Amino acid sequence: MRKNSIKNTRINGEVLKELSSIIRGEIKDPRIHPMTSVMSVEVAPDLKTCKAYISVLGSADAKKSTLQGLNSAMGYIRRELAHNLNLRNTPEIRFILDESTEYGVNMSRMIDEVISRDTANHVDDEEEAVEGMEDSFEEEDEE
Repeated sequence: MRKNSIKNTRINGEVLKELSSIIRGEIKDPRIHPMTSVMSVEVAPDLKTCKAYISVLGSADAKKSTLQGLNSAMGYIRRELAHNLNLRNTPEIRFILDESTEYGVNMSRMIDEVISRDTANHVDDEEEAVEGMEDSFEEEDEE
């Protein structure tokens, strides 16, 4: 099975859905932050390994403890995944912290700040230009 085949894409979607459900509803570990979501999943074509990209909205300590909690519950998660999905092999899951959402929010915030500063400067520049034009009209009228 190729990496981007239709079957592999479908398996990635099913594993993503089941993994999200297991993390959200079935794991009772207090280390796992409530704002944890599975962003994407990459199952290897041989169904032996799986990379799960996890996003945690919270502090650095919350991210670290969530990854520790997920790694300690990996056996339970894998067993539940095997129970819910009918696959030839149940993949070994490796959790990877995905910070792309947080990066996007920070970039958006920075862009908004630049735009607001630029509009404030632009308004000041327009006022100076209007004043300069008024001065030049007054000089022409005096001549």
